[in-house]
Amino acid sequence: MNARLTRLRQTLARRPLLGDGATGTQLQQLGLLPGACGELWNITQPDRVRQVHQSYLAAGSDLLTTNTFGGTSCVLAGHGADQRVHELNYAGAKLAREIAGDRAWVLGDIGPYGGMLEPVGDDLPATVELAFRQQATALLEGGADAILIETMSDPAEAALAVQAARAAGAEFIIATYTFQKAGADYRTLMGTSVGAALAAVLAVGADVVGANCGTELSLDDYVQLTAELAAATAGHPLMVQPNAGSPRYVDGKICYDESAAQFAATVPRLNTAGATLIGGCCGSTPAHIAAMAVHFR
Repeated sequence: MNARLTRLRQTLARRPLLGDGATGTQLQQLGLLPGACGELWNITQPDRVRQVHQSYLAAGSDLLTTNTFGGTSCVLAGHGADQRVHELNYAGAKLAREIAGDRAWVLGDIGPYGGMLEPVGDDLPATVELAFRQQATALLEGGADAILIETMSDPAEAALAVQAARAAGAEFIIATYTFQKAGADYRTLMGTSVGAALAAVLAVGADVVGANCGTELSLDDYVQLTAELAAATAGHPLMVQPNAGSPRYVDGKICYDESAAQFAATVPRLNTAGATLIGGCCGSTPAHIAAMAVHFR
């Protein structure tokens, strides 16, 4: 284990860590068109990607997330870039590493591959595992300290990604799901309960588990969800990264209603409920992270 990773574990044992906020919506503010391949910007617009990372570092983030959410060959194929997996993910990790220096840790970001595994769908687990492993390998070679597997709905896919990251050499793996409210319960889009979802990734060696996104969840929902997650973590650290409310279209633009002040006020509640790594997802900005930062030192 390298010195940065040792320090990450030691710091996490001592105090909560502050993540960063949304990458995609920030890049759209800088000109990325909705639906365009943001990972290509790691090569074509590196200064704008650096700008996002720098803004979050200045806001107080302990963790910077690479601009590689859709970086599997499966997703990149939709943009004609499936042969550029190593190039784009390596570049994304290098950009975040350059900005983080010794002031923050870099999380190599892996999102869903965009399909359905057998028997629900047609995709073979071995094929998907290879795609995740290729992405994780490039992220680690580019300088990622840890791998963040996020916005998962299918526990089988999440577990496959954890195994692939470990096979690629990752020594610290975070796995988070997106949940929705189902009556009085919270479940993934596949209908999986909180306990079953976390058990699937803990069984294959995830170091940190949790939740992110949740477009229809309020901050109050996230506090309640955090308590449920904490009860199922089996003593592992818990990451929670809410959206800044549900997205709304206003004058042709996507808007989010949860303010920086509301995010900041929720931090102590999330921490009390059991979260030890807290950041933001869609719609959250450097202003949200800066407001939250007062609770992390």
